[in-house]
Amino acid sequence: MLKILRISLALIGLVMALYGFFTDNFWLQPYTLFVIGVMLLVMGLEEFQKGRTEYGYISVATCIFLMIVLFII
Repeated sequence: MLKILRISLALIGLVMALYGFFTDNFWLQPYTLFVIGVMLLVMGLEEFQKGRTEYGYISVATCIFLMIVLFII
């Protein structure tokens, strides 16, 4: 379930980033950052399930940092 969600979020983020890159239209950038942040959270949860807590903490910390930056902007 988490793997499917992670792959879906990665594809959505990639499409949004490519759209902004090729059209020079950056109004989707905050949404792209949000999708990438949620994807990092899902990746952290997957790492916790696998028992690799250090990578889980890094992913969750990166997600929190990205969300803080996103809401400050």
